[in-house]
Order: sequence, then structure tokens, then C-alpha cells
Amino acid sequence: MTGVPQFVAEVDHNEYLPAGGQVVDAILTVTASGPDLRDPWTVPTAAQVIMIDTSGSMAMPATKLAEAKRATAVAIDTLRDGVAFAVVSGTAVARMVYPPQPGMVPANPHTRAAAKTAVAGLRADGGTAIGRWLDLANWLFASCPTEVRHAILLTDGRNEHEKPEDLRRMLAVCEGRFVCDSRGIGTGWVASELRTIASALLGTADGLEHPAQLPAAFQAMTAAAMGKRVADVALRIWSPAGSTVRMVKQVFPHVADLTARRSAVSARIGDYPAGAWGAETREYHVSVTLEPDAVGEEVLAARVSLVSAGQVLTERLILARWTDDTALSTRISPQVAHYTGQAELAAAIQEGLRARGAGDVDTATARLGRAVQLAAESGHDETAILLGRVVDVIDAPTGTVRLKRQVAALDAELTDVRSVKTVRVKKEQG
Repeated sequence: MTGVPQFVAEVDHNEYLPAGGQVVDAILTVTASGPDLRDPWTVPTAAQVIMIDTSGSMAMPATKLAEAKRATAVAIDTLRDGVAFAVVSGTAVARMVYPPQPGMVPANPHTRAAAKTAVAGLRADGGTAIGRWLDLANWLFASCPTEVRHAILLTDGRNEHEKPEDLRRMLAVCEGRFVCDSRGIGTGWVASELRTIASALLGTADGLEHPAQLPAAFQAMTAAAMGKRVADVALRIWSPAGSTVRMVKQVFPHVADLTARRSAVSARIGDYPAGAWGAETREYHVSVTLEPDAVGEEVLAARVSLVSAGQVLTERLILARWTDDTALSTRISPQVAHYTGQAELAAAIQEGLRARGAGDVDTATARLGRAVQLAAESGHDETAILLGRVVDVIDAPTGTVRLKRQVAALDAELTDVRSVKTVRVKKEQG
């Protein structure tokens, strides 16, 4: 794997447990940097599928489809030469836009021009069945095996022409096959659906307030995919006999619970999917339950590494030792405390918005108030601004809020879909 990014990992945790203590929580920070992205020897094979909602509502207003076409053209131009690509039109069915027959073609001046011509002819008509779009994308990726497989999915509406279980079933089929970034435009999309897609397919989810933002969003997603240099990375965790890995979460740049996605390597070793990597930083919360030992004893609680294609990219140890010194055992790791709060922030927003939608004013007020408080404590300024669209903030430090009487559907969905985005620990906290 000559020429791949250099991976460096750091662990932050309080290794001291009180007598009888069993739980060790640690934050693993992994940073990948370099190499020169212009070096062709560092570039893995890649493929991209762009799925564009062309249901009837994309014509209301017409700027949605017009900007979606322009965004798709920008994404096509952002692809590296030689990258396999295809464009799919999504309604209640999925159909090929380019190439006209099912398959993928390498990006070059001729195919880019032909694809943009085909995209320019798209018309809006029909319903929305996202699982069928993903089904075709999955087939396309399977027809053209590459190392990095990336999809963009744009919708302006609810997945209303198939059952929720149909979408869940298709996501299970696609899981591990490709990464998908999902985006919503307009006022009819549903945050929970986009977050579900992003969670299952290790991508990102977001909503855009104005159609004119689409080209920049498509360019950024495609450029990020083109910057990936290591595919199919896994977070590998070894834990000693008698221990249990309680939780594995990605906590930066967004919250994604990986606990249930363990793939057993052996009885004591499990892999958790981490997708493809470029030059970037991610952070993970690992929690392990141990059998308590005597005061003064030190044990290896876990060995955590990132692996790809059988090669260890970086590795760190998580230690635990028992003490009767309360000053040591009660010390709080700033990183662990911060990201525990970030996960609670995401849950509070989602629960509060669900309660609001169900008419449960008391629960909505309490949970969204807690979200305002956590956002203020953690310096999550963007989230605080979004929360200000759904509640009137009376006192942020205490989480005292009042639900707004009228809230635009877009404001609620944006607050929901961005609830899983996180910020890193402030330097002064360290």
C-alpha cells in the first residue's frame, strides 16, 4: 500500500478505575494525512453513481430540477478521468439517464459531454421510491468493481411509493457495497429517511435551503469522494477474555453508532466498518466492560487499530488500572465528556422534534430545552441557530425554552438532519 495516507491515532481516557469498577470509556482520534494527491500511484480505482429525483414535485418550483441538472453537470466535471460513472433518474421506478443502457462508463471528455446532454433532457413526472433507486445503483456498482464506490442521492420528497420496510430491506442489501451521501431539497423531504440512508451506507445526510446551493454541494461531495485514498477501512478492536465491547460510535465529524455492525474476526476480535479514507480526521468513542481486578493491577482493556486489506494502518492500546485514590478514579476525560454530550444532543433534538410532531408539548419542550443547553455548553453554534428556529430561547444555560407556535417544515427537518453533526473539543477544555 505504498503511497497511501499516513494514519496517526491518539487515545484519550481516564485509565484509573475505582475498586470494583468495570467500565472504560475512551476517545480514539485518527488522522490521515498525505500523500501528494497528484501522484497517480496513490489513486485507487473509483466509481460514482448520481441518483436524481425526477418526481413531479421537482417541477414545483422549476428551479429545483434546473439546479439539480446543473449540479449533476458540475459533479460529472469534478470526476477524475477514468472514474466509472452513471446517472440515474428516480421516480416510482429507477431508470438510466446515462449511459442509456444499464452499466457504467469511464469519465473522459466525450462521456462527460454526452452525459450532460442526457441530463439536460430530464423532465419531472411520477412518484418517489428510493429503495428502487438504490437497487439500481447497487447493480451498477456490482457490474463495475472498483475500490472506492460512491453515490449521491438527491430527493425533494418523502419515500411514499414503497413501504418503509422495502427501503430498510434494500439498505440491508446495499450495506457495505457502497457509500451514499443523501441530500434533501425543497420542503417535502424527511430528515429521518435521509439519516437512515446515510447511517446504513456510511455517508452523510443534509438538507439545502435553496436550489442554488445544489451545484456547490454536488461538487463538494464528488471532490471528497475523489480524494479517498484507502478503501474499505475497518476499526478493529481486540478485548480480553471476560470483557465486552459495550459501544463503538463514530463521534466526529458526525455521530454514527457502529456497535451493532461488528463483524467477528475471532472470538475476541471484531471489525467495525469505517468506509473509505482520504486526508481527514475522525474520532470514535469505544466503551469496554471488564472483569474487576485488585487495586494496583493494570490490564489491557482493548487494542484498537485501523485495518485495510489485511494491513494495520495504525494501532493504540486502551489501558485500565484499579486504584483507591478517588482523585484519580473520578477524573473526567474532557473528550469523553464532550462526545457523550454530543450524542445526547443529537438524541435530545430527535426526540424533541418527534414529540413536537406528535403534539406532546411537555416532552418536546423538555427535550429541546436540554438540546439548547447542550449546544450552548459544547459551543455547537450552528445547532444553536437551528434550534432557535423551532423554539424561543429564554435562557440557554438552563435550557429554558418555549416552543414556537409556527415552524416551517424545512426548519424542523434541517434541525433534525443536522442533529448528528458534531464539533470537536474546544482547546481550552483540553
